[in-house]
Amino acid sequence: MTTSLQFQFRNLFKGYSIDQDLIQSFWSEIELHYEASNRYYHNLTHLENIIDELAPLQKEIDNWELLLFSVFYHDIIYQASAQDNEEQSALLAKKRLSQIDLPEADLLVIYNQIISTKQHQKSIYTDTNYLLDADLSILGKDWEQYIVYSQNIRKEYAIYPDHLYHAGRKKALIHFLTFSEIFKTVHFKAKYENQARLNITKEISLLSSSFTY
Repeated sequence: MTTSLQFQFRNLFKGYSIDQDLIQSFWSEIELHYEASNRYYHNLTHLENIIDELAPLQKEIDNWELLLFSVFYHDIIYQASAQDNEEQSALLAKKRLSQIDLPEADLLVIYNQIISTKQHQKSIYTDTNYLLDADLSILGKDWEQYIVYSQNIRKEYAIYPDHLYHAGRKKALIHFLTFSEIFKTVHFKAKYENQARLNITKEISLLSSSFTY
């Protein structure tokens, strides 16, 4: 997995920089953050899964390369106790990517795409909606995959006791159910919307019954 992701990462950057040491330093930083010991879900596997979801849709995506930059950096900063992970990830992405041959307008696109993953509200930009949908695709997987995802999220929030975690998790899940559409694009809505609502509703029920992962 790491080898494949690293290849995609380096291939992405080679169009914007010839400094191989710089590109390697960027990849090492990605690897360091996403493979940290407190990462059980928001890790390199998560990045790989997002790219796998998006790859068949490249013809529908306006700027594939900018979207890939956003994928790689969208969760680079992730602390369960923090409220500004997306903002910090976006800032770090902008700081790093300003060192390669990317126009300011493209840096802003990437920054805004990463920020959009905080609230997952529908965007006027199709590429952003594809990122949001791929990021949430786990919600619509079969229950066996979904429960593993839920367990891994719980591990990332291990600093919180069950009663606090359950309340916070339920609030987040109910937030998704308030959306008229969890998935913003036709492709992902058709693929995952119904199962996602079933999964979320089932997890809320389990949390309400004091189920422990």
